[in-house]
Amino acid sequence: MAKVSFLNKIYNAGPLILLYYLCISEVDTNLEKIFEIFTLNFQIILIYFWILKRPEIMANGHIFLAGLINDVVMGFPLGISSLSYLIIIFVGTYVRNKSVNTTIASDWFTFLVAMIFSNLLFFSLLNNFSDLSFAFSKIGYNMFFTIFTFPIFWLLFNIYQISLLGNRDV
Repeated sequence: MAKVSFLNKIYNAGPLILLYYLCISEVDTNLEKIFEIFTLNFQIILIYFWILKRPEIMANGHIFLAGLINDVVMGFPLGISSLSYLIIIFVGTYVRNKSVNTTIASDWFTFLVAMIFSNLLFFSLLNNFSDLSFAFSKIGYNMFFTIFTFPIFWLLFNIYQISLLGNRDV
């Protein structure tokens, strides 16, 4: 019985462990080196899905800390990714509280809104408070691929949630 409980704790912590791994490893930067225009902000997809479906798995403090780790690893001014992630949390929490039943279409549309506000804040702060330069085409590619791969990861996370965690939507 204790072994089952331990496995359930590992399965529940899976998305949080994945978030920390993604923030430490720079996976999106490595993908850009392999495929020239393919960049993906997988952290935002991960945060948005789990805030909508199971907010107890990813606490706001963990997400804020993961943003700080991401800033250190990527060389951004401290707190910019954290604020961007918090915008995603706010939109996801609002959608979760205002909707009765979510579908992939409603989640996808609200993810688009969250992504626009998050990236607007991120790049305006990055532009105003750092000397880092970035191409707007790369920002566009990142948003495009992140938004259009969201349904794929939504389905994968749904399968993970149903098969390993049980179907307990909030």
